[in-house]
Amino acid sequence: MNFQGKVLKYGDNVDTDVIIPARYLNTIDKKELATHCMEDIDKDFVNKVQAGDIMVAGFNFGCGSSREHAPIVIKESGISLVIAKSFARIFYRNAINIGLAILECPEAAEEIAEGDVVEADLDAGVIYNRTSGKQYATQPFPPFIQKIITNGGLVESIRNGSI
Repeated sequence: MNFQGKVLKYGDNVDTDVIIPARYLNTIDKKELATHCMEDIDKDFVNKVQAGDIMVAGFNFGCGSSREHAPIVIKESGISLVIAKSFARIFYRNAINIGLAILECPEAAEEIAEGDVVEADLDAGVIYNRTSGKQYATQPFPPFIQKIITNGGLVESIRNGSI
């Protein structure tokens, strides 16, 4: 799996209430929820994000509640991949379950800047910063997890019999 996009960057401890504020959780419409993604930390996020963009963040990304809404709205907003120094455990699993590609790579997350163009090869476990020319190694997901992400999540993978 390959991803390429412009970077939107955030810091440490971005919690699920910042990713999607609880005041909007009375709707189940994913598109509507995505219009509120990151608004409490970046009011212009929905105007900046383009399909295929890559989110980069610091430590403990997705901490807070266990709601699946957080990775869902990130994916629905157009973000194709999240690279972070580390992820909160429940967010990490929820991201895989809904088919949001994620990578832990502290060095890349530290050095990649807002607006950089980044490419990631999940099969090889390599992140390329096309803006700076730097390359970072990361642990690739096992093939069965890559299949879940490619299929759009765990439920879709089970539904179509691919796992």
